[in-house]
Amino acid sequence: MQMTELCTEKDATHPTNGSPSSAMIRFTPSNQATPAPGNVLLSEPFLDDPYFGRKVVLLCEHNEEGSFGFVLNNYVDIDIDEVMDDLPKLNARISVGGPVKNSNLYYLHTRKDIAESIPVMPGVFMGGDFDQIRDMLLAKQLKARDIRFFIGYSGWSPAQLQEEIRSRSWFVADVNPSDIMRTDEDNETYWKRMISEMGDGFDHIANAPSDPSLN
Repeated sequence: MQMTELCTEKDATHPTNGSPSSAMIRFTPSNQATPAPGNVLLSEPFLDDPYFGRKVVLLCEHNEEGSFGFVLNNYVDIDIDEVMDDLPKLNARISVGGPVKNSNLYYLHTRKDIAESIPVMPGVFMGGDFDQIRDMLLAKQLKARDIRFFIGYSGWSPAQLQEEIRSRSWFVADVNPSDIMRTDEDNETYWKRMISEMGDGFDHIANAPSDPSLN
């Protein structure tokens, strides 16, 4: 996974006498990154927010009218048949996609043959004919690994997301479709792995404490 843009700063001050020592690179989100649909937003490690702290958001739309996407790693302990009566039990994990319209159900999937689906990136589609999806699930033609359900979504007003990026709240990164559909990790492990996969030197961000005073 490659990050769209990287900002680094050097701290070469010796902790005791103020003289230069070996440079320590601190990686922080770029304030110039330009997100696009199919990118993921990775929250910076100290973001204190109940919905977005240590979260990974798949960006599905980003234009002059605003942005929206789904939090990939905010799981709840319910199955889809508890949310929709006419859907079968899947033993699939559901994520809270964000704070907007969280009484509604949304879905991503890998099947281009589902009518009215909207491509998000190669191999990943959003929405589509719900009756067709229900029938495919009942007929076991659609597996849990092929579809992900979300309660609510994450939305930004025009220019809001870019302003949050300028304030260094988010890393912007590419992502593999297989990582979008993956649900076998806990919330923080998923975020840590995605941060670490941005490249050499990012492990210390992934392993940073959530409380900056402990850093």
